[in-house]
Amino acid sequence: MNLQAMALAFLAATAIGGVAWVFLYPHLSGEKKAEQRRNALARSEPVARQADRGQRSRREQVESSLKELEDRHKKDKKVTLSARLHQAGLSWSKEKFYVISAVLGVLAIGAGLVFGAGLLASVAFGFAAGFGVPRWLLGFLKKRREKQFIAALPDAVDIIVRGIKAGLPLFDSIKVVAADAPEPLRGEFLAIIETQAIGMPLSDACLRLYERMPLPEANFFGIVVAIQQKTGGNLAEALGNLSKVLRDRKKMAEKIQAMSMEAKASAAIIGSLPPIVMFIVYLTTPSYITLLWTDKMGQLMLAGCAIWMTMGVLVMKKMINFDF
Repeated sequence: MNLQAMALAFLAATAIGGVAWVFLYPHLSGEKKAEQRRNALARSEPVARQADRGQRSRREQVESSLKELEDRHKKDKKVTLSARLHQAGLSWSKEKFYVISAVLGVLAIGAGLVFGAGLLASVAFGFAAGFGVPRWLLGFLKKRREKQFIAALPDAVDIIVRGIKAGLPLFDSIKVVAADAPEPLRGEFLAIIETQAIGMPLSDACLRLYERMPLPEANFFGIVVAIQQKTGGNLAEALGNLSKVLRDRKKMAEKIQAMSMEAKASAAIIGSLPPIVMFIVYLTTPSYITLLWTDKMGQLMLAGCAIWMTMGVLVMKKMINFDF
């Protein structure tokens, strides 16, 4: 009898333990909460996938826009003479530029023959004056114009941002900049307005700013406007970030300029020492150094020294000029 009672008690305890295991253990161990979390995640997964799909679609649109812009810039990599004249801020035609170059070349050849430099040297001077000097002048004017443009662009972008926040459309904000900005920024934004007025979309008109002013800053502005026109978004915030980037780049350029001044001064001293010493020797003992341009071997040595000095100056210039 006792054995039978013990067996019944054991079976009852086992049954109670099994029921408790089935109903109470999931709550005590956290399995119920984990299952509820899994169900909630399963229900929210389609929404998350949809949001991720929308974000991925926007990212793909931005990437495709950047790829199109990069391909367009690769195609337009070759700059024509007309574009270079416009980038330098000159209203000359190609024919006028060629005529001026030819006149400079002829004048240099005539001056060389008058001063007895010889036919070969005169032709070399004429080639340098007719081919090198006008193009050097174009490069000098282009860089000066680009510096003026970069100095005024961050303030212009800030004006556009304030106009957009005040409720003005982008086109009207660009009109405000074109009315009050200094040159050359005023002329470039007027070109955007004129291009858009003849039917070109505003995004494409802003992208063409890079063709007239080949600077990364101008390219940034065109890309921001083009992407916003295609994909949407907060244009004021995007242009505000662009203004901060432009100002940071300007500070970095000025810092690099200050840090490289010592190297530039050293290069200027090294490059100017040979002609200065040559001039001083000519003043003190002319007969000692006149052999360089009276004797054929001296002329050959002088030409070789000029070539090597030019190569050295170009190498030093390449070493102390920093692109960022």
